[in-house]
Amino acid sequence: MECSPNLFRPSFSDESDNRVILQSYINKLACEASKKVIYEIYINDKTEAQVARELKISQQAVNKWKKKALRELCQMMSL
Repeated sequence: MECSPNLFRPSFSDESDNRVILQSYINKLACEASKKVIYEIYINDKTEAQVARELKISQQAVNKWKKKALRELCQMMSL
């Protein structure tokens, strides 16, 4: 029995809904740097290296901001 790869992919509307929900949570982040990093990585599908170049900071700094923001987002979503 073959599995169609599309069976496990979210539909366009599901993906759009998820992006809208994610954007609303991103807007609630306390720090503008966190918002920018998460938005660029998860909404605009950029790499940490690309975001680092744009913000003129190290990739390690982007990674730290991302981790901090993801912890904050997890706390928001668990309430």
